[in-house]
Parts: sequence; C-alpha cells; structure tokens
Amino acid sequence: MDLPLGYLRQGESSPSSTKLVCKLHKSLYGLKQALRQWYSKFSHVLINFGFLQSKSDYSLFTKGHGSSFVALLVYVDDIILTGPSSSVIAELKHFLHTQFKLKDLGCHKHFFGLEIAHSKTGIVFSQRHYTLQLLEDPGYLACKPTLVPMDPKLHLTATDGDLLPDITHYRRLVGKLLYLTLSRPDITFAIHKLTQFVAQPRLPHLQAVHHLLPYLKTSPGQGLLFSSTSSLQVRAYSDADWESCLDSRQSTIGFCIFIGDFLVSWKAKKQTTVSRSSAKAEYRALSSTASELIWLQQLLQDFHVKVDSPALLHCDNQVAIHIASNPIFHERTKHIEIDCHFVRERVTLGILKLLLIRSPY
Repeated sequence: MDLPLGYLRQGESSPSSTKLVCKLHKSLYGLKQALRQWYSKFSHVLINFGFLQSKSDYSLFTKGHGSSFVALLVYVDDIILTGPSSSVIAELKHFLHTQFKLKDLGCHKHFFGLEIAHSKTGIVFSQRHYTLQLLEDPGYLACKPTLVPMDPKLHLTATDGDLLPDITHYRRLVGKLLYLTLSRPDITFAIHKLTQFVAQPRLPHLQAVHHLLPYLKTSPGQGLLFSSTSSLQVRAYSDADWESCLDSRQSTIGFCIFIGDFLVSWKAKKQTTVSRSSAKAEYRALSSTASELIWLQQLLQDFHVKVDSPALLHCDNQVAIHIASNPIFHERTKHIEIDCHFVRERVTLGILKLLLIRSPY
C-alpha cells in the first residue's frame, strides 16, 4: 500500500486496517511537546547570538555590559526586553524578527494581568482591572468595604463548620485570589490560610473568603512602587508563628525582602515539620529567608547590579540569632537538620548580617 508523503504507517496487521498518522514538521499548540520544543529552539537561537542564560531563572537571558547591556525575559511566547540603550534593543528586535514571527507591542503596559505604569519616579505594578473583574463575578462590586483582609481573632480549622455542598465556588475564588498576591502582599497571609482548606472547604472558610472580597473593594488599584531613586541596600524581615496550625501544630513562617525602600519578595508558608521550640521555628524561618536572599543576590548579579553588602536580616528571636552566629550551641541544635545551618555559614562569610528587632508584644 503506497502512503502519501508526510504520513507514517501505524500497525501492520493488514492493509485494510492500517492507520495513518500525520508527521508534522512544526509543533502545534496543544501538543505536549510544543512548549518544550519552542523553548529549546528559542533558547538555542539566543545563546548562539551571544546571550547568557541565567542560572537563577532559566527564562532570563542577558547580554553585554554597561550601556550595551540588554535583558530578555520569556514566558511561553511572551517576551519582555529591557536595557539602557534603545539602539541595542532595536538591534535585538531586528535579529528576532529574522528568526521568528514576532509582534512588537511597544512599551509594555500590561503583562499577564499586571498593569504597569511608568513615570520619572519609578514603575508601579498593580492589578486593578483583574481585581474589579474578580469582584464583579461573584457580585461583590457594590459591597461595603472592610478595613482588614481577615479577622485577627479568627482561627480556622479543617473540622469546624459544615461542609460546602458545592466546593467549586470556593476553589474558583481562592484560585483567583492566589494570582492576586503577585501585587498585593497585604493579602498573602490570608490567602495562605485559605488555600489550606481547598480539599474540603467548610462554611467558615467560605465566610472568610467573603470577608476578604470587600477588603479588596477598599483599594482595587493598590500595587507596588519600584522607585528609581532608592538605595540598593538589601533588607529582609523574618518571623515565625510557633504551632499556629490548630490541626497539625506546625508553625507558619513568613518573610519580606526589600531593596532599598521597595518590596521585591514576600512569602507566608506552613512548615513541613513540627518544631520542638519557638527558637527552632524562628531558625527555620531564618533559613528560608536566607535562601531567598541568596537567590535574589544571584539574580541581581545577572543584571549587573551592585548592592550594598552584607544583606541585613532582621529577626525578633535572640536565641535564633545566637544559634546562627555562635557554634557553641551544638548541644541545643542536634535535632535541627544540617541544611538549616547554612545560615551560620553565610554569616561567617559576611554575606548576611543578623539584627535583632524588638517585638511590640
């Protein structure tokens, strides 16, 4: 049986039962390997053009130094270019047009739901349109605003309250709110708590979500300002809430990192193990924060940004600072995993400097 060009034979039982499959010369959207093949092709072209692929973020490519520096960030098939020289960026655009079919959208103002505003004082990121759409879908666009994202006296558990008959509504809202944390660090802790109950949400959990939505109505355009005149001192604040989870008695850690006066990274997460003491929980929080700081410093090196050293890491637990700074506490730290002690190594090398801050409580 003769097969047309571009087809392969699948199955050899008989000519009548032969199945024909198409042999594609280009990958199509929807295929499992399409994204991988596209990224492999794109990165290969950039590296051959002289770009260096970042080890901190493999979607970041950089080239040149000083005024000829240019950075390229790719997400699937969306690309952001930046650099001090417009001629270098124009040259890169021309090269990419010779290799791929691209559409130049000019100065970026929107990127995956993020609204970007440029001014002489800096850059502002917000998700105003996304927030208003999030409020409009469940009918909360005309609700009365609230002052806090979550009641500080509220303690959610996995067993209190009735199970929701329809869990899709809760999961849909929490999923949308999770994406909003990209520009709203003020709701990160509340969303962190609510995501812990997506498996079996109950009525108190849904009520907490409905309390959070009016808070967003207070300032839907709130975002982050990255000032052009701020210093480059890296500062971080680390904290832990010991045994805060009423179901598993695990601690919740959190940190926020600033470059100068603007916030660049933040996180709230429940620890995977139970800490035997508050000092251990705080020390684990220091370890997570130090890991994020080291990654951020490596990323800044890819951008050729010189920051003030050492990075300042603030903590309100003096015992955790002593453990990280003084190796004589060996007897009290035998139960702590070795990977947590890399904080002490960074302090010894002068990369981090631990500072004690007084808790107001």
